[in-house]
Amino acid sequence: MSGHSKWANIKHKKGATDARRGKIFTRLIKEITVAARMGGGDPDGNPRLRSAIAGAKSENMPKDNITRAIKKGTGELEGEVYDEILYEGYGPGGIAVLVECMTDNRNRTVAEVRHAFTKSNGNLGESGCVAYMFDKKGMIYVDKSTTTEEELMDLAIEAGGEDVEEDGDQFAVVTAPEDFDAVRESLDTAGVVIAEASLTMVPQTVVEVTEEKQARALVRLLQTLEENEDVQNVHANCDIPDSLMEELG
Repeated sequence: MSGHSKWANIKHKKGATDARRGKIFTRLIKEITVAARMGGGDPDGNPRLRSAIAGAKSENMPKDNITRAIKKGTGELEGEVYDEILYEGYGPGGIAVLVECMTDNRNRTVAEVRHAFTKSNGNLGESGCVAYMFDKKGMIYVDKSTTTEEELMDLAIEAGGEDVEEDGDQFAVVTAPEDFDAVRESLDTAGVVIAEASLTMVPQTVVEVTEEKQARALVRLLQTLEENEDVQNVHANCDIPDSLMEELG
């Protein structure tokens, strides 16, 4: 599972997290709305909605915002209808990139995503061209200062988790997608303080990028995609060494 959070780490190094850009609420509201539209407004019977609400609460989203998003999804309130689209392509140097989008205008979104790839010397590919290089996994992050690896491992495995890995100053609990909610709820019940939790696409292998020009173009591409209002998540099978990231500033 090595490299599961490489692009997440790069974002932190570049100071480009969702919270700093003030975009996280927009993404969460879209996810709640779509989850409610697809599976109903009762989180007890809708695992995706339950997960989305948990994510919103972890970001301190006001309860009223969550309620409105659910009602928009169920049709009780008027709101946009979002389509979910997965775009696949290649960044500079052939790096595999997955772009998860929610949009109310497919033509606008595909044009903007294609432009981002082209501008950074990459190219938007056909459906299926890189998705096979990734596996869907649940990732639950816990700060090392709050627990030990042994304690977390015991709790995670007992709840159905697959593994616990070190990731900088955090531990990462890895789960199968179908076990993600159960493991997170079990850890929460046990008093484990969860820093972040989400379903994500994990690259099967990671490509190290060591050439400055390629790294700069790649980071520009991934950040441009992240900043697009229609983009929910970006995944890439790359790793850029810390020393090179420092050179990039």
